[in-house]
Amino acid sequence: MNTPNRLTVLRVLLVPIFLLFLMIPTIPHHYGLALVIFIVASITDCLDGHIARKRGQVTTFGKFLDPLADKVLVSSALICFIELGLASSIAVVLIIFREFMVTSIRLVASADGKVIAASIWGKLKTVLQMVAIITILLSRELTASGLLPAAFPDVALARGLIWLCAAVTLISGADYLKANWDSVNTTR
Repeated sequence: MNTPNRLTVLRVLLVPIFLLFLMIPTIPHHYGLALVIFIVASITDCLDGHIARKRGQVTTFGKFLDPLADKVLVSSALICFIELGLASSIAVVLIIFREFMVTSIRLVASADGKVIAASIWGKLKTVLQMVAIITILLSRELTASGLLPAAFPDVALARGLIWLCAAVTLISGADYLKANWDSVNTTR
């Protein structure tokens, strides 16, 4: 268990804490606290891959767990956003569908001994989703704290950002499918 893998495991362990703050409105500044936890988790995502490549500590475990940790963190936030009225369930289902599809492609490829690393579209998708979630949480905290006017369109902003994420996520999914069609379209 090297440092990059520990950071990835930490990201997974931060998810329940993030959800606790996000979904319990009786906690003062719960959106702000959820934001801080989400940012810390996002930083671990940036650090683990950088450290792994710099130190030559890229492992198969890390290649599989890192994208899974991202999916758990982002999907948890998006599902909660539906309950909070901040995201369309259709957009979130499209995003989660892509995640299942890419994970399935990776599993099929791994049966042939092939490890599929994240593409540039996959990385862009992850960054966009994390920036959108951070922006939504920040706008909710600022609105709830009275630092933004009550009329600030934070719900419309949130929904728009999630639909933008859904579009980029679908492009990313199509890119994975095209690039790895040979792994999917094989007979055994």
